[in-house]
Amino acid sequence: MIEHAKIILLCIVAAIVYGILHDQITARICLQYFTVFHAPVFPTRSPTLLAFGWGVIATWWVGLFLGLLLTLAARAGPRPKLTAAMLVHPIGRLLIVMACSAFIAGVSAFLLATHGLAREPEWMAPALTSSTYPRFMADWFAHNASYASGILGGITLCVLQYRRRGYSAVAISAPD
Repeated sequence: MIEHAKIILLCIVAAIVYGILHDQITARICLQYFTVFHAPVFPTRSPTLLAFGWGVIATWWVGLFLGLLLTLAARAGPRPKLTAAMLVHPIGRLLIVMACSAFIAGVSAFLLATHGLAREPEWMAPALTSSTYPRFMADWFAHNASYASGILGGITLCVLQYRRRGYSAVAISAPD
């Protein structure tokens, strides 16, 4: 049971650290993404404080969900069990994929918006200036890409780790 808790905690901490780092960047690209697009939870306009706050609020639950699924994939059933330490590198690779997806989506959205090929949502338009909306679009797409790649990548991670346990069983029982 301790190893289960370690895996869940690892996933929550990884998600929060990623969220804070991601938001430290995106809060500086477009502060309005946090001050207008999000409910006012923090009475501040500090990009650093908003990034810390939203980095935790928006990601801890994703880490919990991934942790629960990954714990099942890594530990349930008769197959050889994986430890939290064995999952550090695969989780790290997932975070790198998420960061790359966010970067590509953010840059693409910024370029599309700069050239008039992507527009902010109509309900958001009054809160943004014409110079702000490409940066808003970059943030919006980067955040959505992080969530999408995190969800798809998290499911893939669980499947791969479950399969890894099967390969370990074969490798353990195979004659030399």
